[in-house]
Amino acid sequence: MKVGVVGTGGMGNVHARQYRKMSGIELGYFERSPARGDSFRSRWDAHLCDSIEALLDWADVVDICLPTDVHPEFALKVIDAGKPLFLEKPIARTVDEAKSIIDAAKKAKVVLMIGHVVRFFPEFALGRQMVLNGAVGKPAAIRTRRGGPTPKGSSGWFMDHSRSGGVLLDLAIHDFDWLCWTFGHVKFLYSRSLGSSSGHGPDYALTTLTFESGAVAHVEATWMDPGGFRTMFDIAGSEGLLEFDSRKTPALRTVTPDSCVLEPSVAPHEDPYYLELSAFLSAAQKGAPVPITGEDGLTALKLSLAALESAKTGLVVAP
Repeated sequence: MKVGVVGTGGMGNVHARQYRKMSGIELGYFERSPARGDSFRSRWDAHLCDSIEALLDWADVVDICLPTDVHPEFALKVIDAGKPLFLEKPIARTVDEAKSIIDAAKKAKVVLMIGHVVRFFPEFALGRQMVLNGAVGKPAAIRTRRGGPTPKGSSGWFMDHSRSGGVLLDLAIHDFDWLCWTFGHVKFLYSRSLGSSSGHGPDYALTTLTFESGAVAHVEATWMDPGGFRTMFDIAGSEGLLEFDSRKTPALRTVTPDSCVLEPSVAPHEDPYYLELSAFLSAAQKGAPVPITGEDGLTALKLSLAALESAKTGLVVAP
């Protein structure tokens, strides 16, 4: 299978590393920056396509790892060419753009998967499964934290919130997706963000979500932690507590009134990005449903945009 990667920055290289672990994969790419393209080609022994049209002629499937604001332009070209598409999160910068991508894929009957990779991280996958299995009883309060230093990105695009959406759209969206996947629909939310008023620069945000079930989640997202990247979650319910902290806990810890148990890691030898991209390729080969749909991406996007609206207006917002 020929995999064409569009965009050879940070995430393009993360994905290429996983494709190189797979057998039967030829790797190609399109990149507007000659310097980044040359580095990518030499690092991953990838085939150079000098235009997006050339890549679409060459590739069997396409993986878009570009800044969020240009997703529609390239995604629609891939779909128009009839190629299965893996599209990094967020699906798009606006709801209308996301809907145009989803509608085009449905009309063309093209496989479309959105890159919400947190679902494939073992601790988050296990945490969700334990919640569904009743490990904490009825969930009541959830806390997540995600972030690290300020991301760079080509031409500093992350710091231009009109392009990236800031930390709520680019980073907190991971946890919004996981929370919806695990706890269901959000009734309303309230958010505060440092970058929502300025629209540029480093960002930090706090968001409180109330679910239709009555559970409440507190989501912290930051681009302003010089101590390195960190993820965590706590899930408190009527029967116990689940805890994970990437800095403190080597595995998932379950606390109940009677015990404290460390859960073993799930498939430690398999990278979450490897699992994610393998699932996409399998769906593309078989024409099967993908684990993360365009609609899933749209749901997470709507939550991020609602959080941005709340942060700007100071009001509670119903997504």
